[in-house]
Amino acid sequence: MVETVLAGSGLGLGLFLLLRALFPARPGLVARLLALDAVRQDDGPRLQLVLPDEEVGAFRRGLGVRLARLYAARGWGSRSTRSDLALVGRSFEGFLATKVLLAASGLLAFPVLLAWLLLMEWGVSFAVPFWMACFVALLFFFLPDLQIRRDAAARRRDFRHVVGAFLDLVSMNLAGGRGVPEALLMAVSVSGEQPNWAMHRIKDALSGARIVGITPWQALGQLGEEINVDELRDLSAALGLVADDGAKIRASLAARAATLRRRELAEVEGRAGERSQSMLVAQLLLCAGFVIFLSFPAAMKMLGS
Repeated sequence: MVETVLAGSGLGLGLFLLLRALFPARPGLVARLLALDAVRQDDGPRLQLVLPDEEVGAFRRGLGVRLARLYAARGWGSRSTRSDLALVGRSFEGFLATKVLLAASGLLAFPVLLAWLLLMEWGVSFAVPFWMACFVALLFFFLPDLQIRRDAAARRRDFRHVVGAFLDLVSMNLAGGRGVPEALLMAVSVSGEQPNWAMHRIKDALSGARIVGITPWQALGQLGEEINVDELRDLSAALGLVADDGAKIRASLAARAATLRRRELAEVEGRAGERSQSMLVAQLLLCAGFVIFLSFPAAMKMLGS
């Protein structure tokens, strides 16, 4: 039964790939609208941030490009995943190639489990190794998503901490009589020759704003959109009000920085409370095991008598 299912699945997959190669699918409405939006966005200046170089082989790069085109043709935006990848400095194409290759490597569990059954002389059964290999492949396929979300959450937390310090520096420079563009550039220049990675991203965004001909707050807004940090988007909107309406922004920036610090302190206290509770549970389990260890000989003696 299993052999018939596997043979039918392979035959059906081969016919499907043959038909797709002979008669490629037309781009859908969503893909056409996305292409139209991309053309409209290319009409205006937009800052293109350079990600750190990622060591990706030629095969992985080609596979990732084909998968990315498939995603674009189907209209799968994956906006949150792209934001997380931009924050950790990885490309979307390399991420897709890693997912597919890990899933394919998970299928190798089928011959390994089958060989184990033959060596242990437990009989030949294709059903258990087949479904175990499918489960391992599915697990491997979603492992990169979990890793990216975990790393992006940690980096986004660090980025918010840096944004709070950046707001304080901008507020102090504005109090010194500098204009908004000069205050932004001076705030990132005080971090030294080797700044923090988050401050380095902000510095690159502000430096690239002059090249593409946009304002520094627009560059900060684009950076906030790319890495999904609300604080940068709010800062961009607030600084835009300064240029348009002449609003007083120094006190607002100081208040935003204080709010960020209070929220960060609350998050740190929450994580500390969770760790305290986990340590309390571990201590209770240790005490329970020690009590069982002490009472076990007496209990066995009473039951034996």
